[in-house]
Amino acid sequence: MDIKTKLKKLKEIYDDFEIQARPFKDSAVCKVGCAFCCIHFGNVDAITMEGLIIHEWIETLDKPDQINIRKKISKNMKKREKRSITPCPFLKKDNTCRIYTMRPFSCRQLYSLRKCTHSGPMVHRQAVELAKKTVKKLQQLDATGYSGHISYILHLIAKPDFRELYKSGGFDPVKIMPFGKKYGIIINRMVSSSSMKIMQATSLPSNITEK
Repeated sequence: MDIKTKLKKLKEIYDDFEIQARPFKDSAVCKVGCAFCCIHFGNVDAITMEGLIIHEWIETLDKPDQINIRKKISKNMKKREKRSITPCPFLKKDNTCRIYTMRPFSCRQLYSLRKCTHSGPMVHRQAVELAKKTVKKLQQLDATGYSGHISYILHLIAKPDFRELYKSGGFDPVKIMPFGKKYGIIINRMVSSSSMKIMQATSLPSNITEK
C-alpha cells in the first residue's frame, strides 16, 4: 500500500471512530478554548503517518513561522526529557489548536462529560475500548512506522533520510534504535501483532475517570 493510499485509509479510520463515538461525545462539555488536556496532560502521542502530515504542513509555512514552531517542538522535547508536563507545542495563546484539522488520534479520542478540574476529564468506558481498537487499526495501517510523543515523532520525520525511507515504504528500526530507546518510541509492527502491548496513546491519562 503506497503512502497516498495509507493517508486516505487513515482518514477513513478517523471518520469511522467519530461515527461510532458520536453517541458518547454528544454529551461532552468540551468547547473552543478549553485546553485542559493540551496543557495538563502533556502526553500527545502520534504515529509516524500523523507526524508526516503535520511535518508537511509545517513546510508550507513562512520561514519565520517554521522556525518558531520548530523551536517550540524542540523546547517541548527538552521538557519531556526531564519528565515535565508541558503544553502541546501547537497550542496557541488563545488556547486553540493550530493543527486541529490534522491533530493526531490521541487528541481526537479525548472528550469529557464534565468540566475538567484537577480530577481530569470523564469519559465513557465504551469510548475508551473503542479508542483502543482504533489505535490498533492505526498501528496496523502504519506497520512500517512508529508511535511516540508527538515532538519525538516530528523530530524523526524532520530528518530527510528517515523521511524518505519511510515514505518509500522502507523499514529499518536499527537506524533509530538509540533514539527509540531513549525516548520510548514504539515499533508499530511489533505492537500491532501483540495483544500485550498498546501504544501510549491508547492509554488515557491516569487522571481520567471512566463512566
